[in-house]
Amino acid sequence: MTVLKYLQAYPATLQDQVRQLIADDRLGEYLDRRYPDKHGVQSDKALYTYALDLKQEYLRNAPAIDKVLFDNRLDLTHRALGLHTTISRVQGGKLKAKKEIRIASLFKEAPSEFLKMIVVHELAHFKESDHNKAFYKLCEHMLPGYHQVEFDVRVYLTWRDLQ
Repeated sequence: MTVLKYLQAYPATLQDQVRQLIADDRLGEYLDRRYPDKHGVQSDKALYTYALDLKQEYLRNAPAIDKVLFDNRLDLTHRALGLHTTISRVQGGKLKAKKEIRIASLFKEAPSEFLKMIVVHELAHFKESDHNKAFYKLCEHMLPGYHQVEFDVRVYLTWRDLQ
């Protein structure tokens, strides 16, 4: 039986469906059919604009974003697809907090919905620091169908590992 490390928290019936797609060599076909569109966000500047637009639409009162970038060092070995950080610095006697979002570079080649899911997830941390009910409600508000896309991102990571 194939161990699905990204899907371990999901019910056995879902895992069995993914295993069947793997056995039939149709996992890539499933992903292509569900997510045919690739995004055009290829630079850090474009990613910053993309994240800022989402923030303006859904989180106007959240703190400003100072930096958003694709990070080559973020990968699955660090168990992080995206990170949000607050860096505090003293500038001229004042304490300034800089908000940053880093997205794993593997999402440059991913479907547009996957990039949006990761950015939405990191933006939601500006309002809710923990992965609680309010956090996921906010994610669902910003991206309807968030939970399905999150599941499919895990399927995508499984497919990438098989390649």
